[in-house]
Amino acid sequence: MRDSRTLPETAVRVGGNGQPRRIGGRPDTKVGITKQAASQLIDTLVVRGYVERQDNPDDRGRRTIELTDRGRAAATAVRSGVEAVDAELAQLLSPVGLVGLRAGLEALADIRARTEEGS
Repeated sequence: MRDSRTLPETAVRVGGNGQPRRIGGRPDTKVGITKQAASQLIDTLVVRGYVERQDNPDDRGRRTIELTDRGRAAATAVRSGVEAVDAELAQLLSPVGLVGLRAGLEALADIRARTEEGS
């Protein structure tokens, strides 16, 4: 069984329950990359067997991107890894410390994004 999402209107992201879910908007705007970069990324994922492209029978201008079994397994493995790190951090830091760490990391990501926009 495969999970389908249509580009450019939606993208696939693994939710907390391990199931892909729809997120609105084009994937290139969601991750801050160009349409060309998004297309190249999808091409790479197709070649490596993580997703498949299908023609959308309802709209010829759209393609459907489907996670393969390999793609679902990879997304689940990533989610498990993130959960393991989160659990370890929760043991090492207080709840306030964990919130502060996340805020600091988000601030660093914002700084990097602004720096890249300016270059």
